[in-house]
Amino acid sequence: MTGDRQRIDRWLWHARVVKTRELAKALVERGRVRVDGARETKAGAVIRVGQTLTVTLADRVRVLRVAGFVDKRGSATVAATTFEDLSPPRAPRETEGAIADDETVPDADHPPAEAR
Repeated sequence: MTGDRQRIDRWLWHARVVKTRELAKALVERGRVRVDGARETKAGAVIRVGQTLTVTLADRVRVLRVAGFVDKRGSATVAATTFEDLSPPRAPRETEGAIADDETVPDADHPPAEAR
């Protein structure tokens, strides 16, 4: 770990929140990142250890407390050392093959007409 602060776009990329630094920059500039509750729109803004980032991604919201910094992007194991994940648990996915409200379940004693 190095230093006591880092650009937000770099940190998001190093922490493997996004795949590229360009995506990190776009995420911040679109207002999808909050630092300690305040919306940040400058990718070059500096963050420090202990700050909490709320990141709105396409499929979920992640809440991450900054635990440290690295000089370059490394493995997922290294990335995991840069934050504490405070994210709410993901909602359970609907069971695959579940029946929609407007569908009916065929009765074993009365098969559908096409099966007769």
